[in-house]
Amino acid sequence: MTSRIDQIAKQAAVSKATVSRVLNERPGVSTRLQKAVLTAIDVLGLERPNGLRPRSSGLVGLIIPSLEDPIYPIFAQVVQTNLGNLGYTPVLCIQDSGSTKEDEYVGILLDRGVSGIIFVAGRHSDTKFDNAHYENLEAQHLPMVFVNGFMKGISAPFVSCDDQAAGKLAVRHLFTLGHRRIGLLLSSATNVSDIRLAEGYCDAMKRAFGETHEDWIDVSFTGEEGGYAGAIRLLEKGMTGIVCDSDLLAIGAIHALQQHGKQVPQNISVVGYGDSKMMTYMATPLTTVRQPMLAMGTFTAHTLVDCINGSEMPSGESLFPPELVIRGSTAAHQ
Repeated sequence: MTSRIDQIAKQAAVSKATVSRVLNERPGVSTRLQKAVLTAIDVLGLERPNGLRPRSSGLVGLIIPSLEDPIYPIFAQVVQTNLGNLGYTPVLCIQDSGSTKEDEYVGILLDRGVSGIIFVAGRHSDTKFDNAHYENLEAQHLPMVFVNGFMKGISAPFVSCDDQAAGKLAVRHLFTLGHRRIGLLLSSATNVSDIRLAEGYCDAMKRAFGETHEDWIDVSFTGEEGGYAGAIRLLEKGMTGIVCDSDLLAIGAIHALQQHGKQVPQNISVVGYGDSKMMTYMATPLTTVRQPMLAMGTFTAHTLVDCINGSEMPSGESLFPPELVIRGSTAAHQ
């Protein structure tokens, strides 16, 4: 390292202390001297630190979960359209199970010199992880926006649907239909969205019945298989209505209920969370709580570009209101 600093200092005709400040991104160096140091690094063929690499003004990273959940292709399409209108192109990174991990994708994107990254339901959405991963990116002055999740200590914009409000909407809908045994089916006990959905569910249940039943909340796993397994357990507990944390869980739940001799919605009602056009065309059209992906995607794209352009962006969350969409999977309790 000492030899490298000596080389750069000699090439740039500056002191070693100046080179050290630039390499460690410390204040106190004029723009002229910083430019001289960076030019020297390039001339010598040395690799710049990540935070000092030039950004590719046309590229933005978009890291999203598996495309199995139809809300994420919708979100990606909206973000792509808006970024294109703003002069940027997203580099889409999909985190299927067993595929490239988020931190690996980040390394790839930084090597490409992206101008910023949008994280969708990533590590920031799981309370098992700490924020060190993102603090490192903050130190590199990388513009970032986080979607569907929240993590304290990160000074960046967060964009989410109001999951608590979604839980309340679903319970109130089933309550007005006469249901009194309403279960909640989650895919994770540590996901921020699930935790908030459960908070909304519990609040609505307590307001409606004066109490909550913890054993009416079932934590399964993601996808239709998780919905199938969890619905059977809730059915055994005598639920007449089930609120699910995603439409995929709801589809799996309906399949399980039908295979166990229950008609939806005649015998039991099911509510999903997310919404897409395909939910209308199911054999039993799904009642769901819609996440406003059009508005969220548009806001996210513009917010990231504002960050890239140097606008001062407040940290914290922007919560978007959910909307109850009533279809054929819920009905009055008999």
